[in-house]
Amino acid sequence: MNTAKNKIIEIIEFTDPVCTWCWGSEPVLRKLETRFGEQVKISYIMGGLVKDITSFYDSYNDIGGDPERSNKNVAKHWVDASERHGMPVKSEGFKLFSREHPSTYPQNIAYKAAQMQDQALANRFLRRIREASAAEARQTNKTEVLLELASEVGLDIARFLDDFNKGTAQRAFEQDLATTAKYGARGFPSFLVKYGEKEMVIRGYKRYEDFKALIGHLTGGEIQERPFSANEESIMAFIIRYGSVAPIEIQMTFDLTNDELNSTLDSLLTGKRIQKREAGNGYFISPKVSASACDSSTGVCTV
Repeated sequence: MNTAKNKIIEIIEFTDPVCTWCWGSEPVLRKLETRFGEQVKISYIMGGLVKDITSFYDSYNDIGGDPERSNKNVAKHWVDASERHGMPVKSEGFKLFSREHPSTYPQNIAYKAAQMQDQALANRFLRRIREASAAEARQTNKTEVLLELASEVGLDIARFLDDFNKGTAQRAFEQDLATTAKYGARGFPSFLVKYGEKEMVIRGYKRYEDFKALIGHLTGGEIQERPFSANEESIMAFIIRYGSVAPIEIQMTFDLTNDELNSTLDSLLTGKRIQKREAGNGYFISPKVSASACDSSTGVCTV
């Protein structure tokens, strides 16, 4: 039985770091974390979308077989999806697959290697893989790209390489694949939603309103949204918390109109509190870093 101490709803996403609708679910998950606070715990199970693109085929989007043709069709699919979910996508120069790198399994295994060090850093790393794949058109199944992203978020590179190369992370990924099969999560994203002894699986992209209704149903109304304010300071706190956010993530979380979003961002830009980073068909927003600021967590100083 749930008590006041353990009234937590768990939302576990069956995912792949380069799944476009998992990328599109980021605003929804961040809204859940913001609106429900510590009442919601979000975690990830790696499902491995493409073991080998040369033997994979998505007939609906004509993706699979030849890597170069697949890259073109993946890029088109991602841009089409971006027009619906609002997260940035870069199609120019897009190259996710090659004959030498035909799989998305390396990204999945890399997340498991990061998870062995630190869960919070692993989640930051997963987000950077998603950003780099979708919005920067980087080939994230290359080990050197994964190393660069791991370094960016502050992971111990020597340990990361050890876990990544010596089979430890591979075995953890295989356990995730077994869990994915157990729950019949054949498409991504899928979500396992748990509350005490109750659990259910929902498949595909889901709106915030769908999750809110499901949380109310599973908890009998015991878990509710927390009061929130859509003011400049709370929006700035959201940006600081996540470090890099797309405009749609702010707009969805705080229920802003286009005019309200633009007005808030203009004010924060004028006040030199945030900075914009162009990314494909959109951009990211991050806190403005003061001159020669140093990050003790990553050991990086910026100018």
